[in-house]
Amino acid sequence: MTLLSSAPGGASVTRKTPSAPAAPPRRKQGGVILAVPALVWYLVFMVGPLVAIFVIAALHWPGMLQPVSFAGLQNVRTVLDDPVFMGAVANTAVQLVVALPLMIVGAYMLGYYVAQQPPGHRVLRYLLFIPGLISTPAKAMVFYAVLSPDGLFNGALDKLGLGSLADAWLASPSTALACLIVLDVWSGIGFTAVLFAARLGSVPDEIGEAAQLDGAGHWRAMWRIHFPVIRDFVGVVTMLQFLWTLFGSAQNVLLLTQGGPGSSSTTLSFLVYQKAFIAADLGYSQTVGVFLFLVGLAGLLTIRRVFRQNY
Repeated sequence: MTLLSSAPGGASVTRKTPSAPAAPPRRKQGGVILAVPALVWYLVFMVGPLVAIFVIAALHWPGMLQPVSFAGLQNVRTVLDDPVFMGAVANTAVQLVVALPLMIVGAYMLGYYVAQQPPGHRVLRYLLFIPGLISTPAKAMVFYAVLSPDGLFNGALDKLGLGSLADAWLASPSTALACLIVLDVWSGIGFTAVLFAARLGSVPDEIGEAAQLDGAGHWRAMWRIHFPVIRDFVGVVTMLQFLWTLFGSAQNVLLLTQGGPGSSSTTLSFLVYQKAFIAADLGYSQTVGVFLFLVGLAGLLTIRRVFRQNY
């Protein structure tokens, strides 16, 4: 805005006053509209099945085409009184307690080694990633060829003069679950190591150089220097592997042992499949599914608390 004022000599002086600030442009609301399809997808295909699990767990439903009746807590009592369920809980606990630490610790150490860029580290990254590129049925066939009674492992023992140690590894109650745990670790350790190597590669070089100047060796630098820096990332990877081991073990059980011999290798996730599609007891199956969901939720909260950053 321009103002005219008179000077002492009678001359007019032009003065400019600052104009009012322009109003900020209105924020567009198009982002909300674009998020609606994703929100609908999440509600229908994520929240919907979760609610359905709790609903079906309260029903007596002996098959897809059979009449449905309300069971209340009867399914919970049936599940808790079933020794097969208690055995599946024990097998799942052993699987998590053994496989998860072996996988995370081994993958972190492999990832740290790759992150140091040793000779051939690029090729090593691809080799570690190969198990993640193989389909689950193909992995199961490989392990069946190795661990069957006339397989490669027993053949190697015989060549070494240790034929007395040969066993039907997948058909023995004492070794079937251990074989599945080995398959879980072999399947996940390489892929997880590549993830750790990628994260460790983003750690500033100054941190490693300062540790070397202080006289820290690789072992101390790996666990005392680099591990605290990527602690939150370790927690994320641990949660992913925890969920895969808890919910994805049914595939390997189905392909290799069918939960046997007896129920020695039956896990909770396989029990959900077995009761739903083989025994046609949907109420029992989803009651186990509810228990599996609660275990997964408690595990995620525990892992998040353990691996949260301390600074």
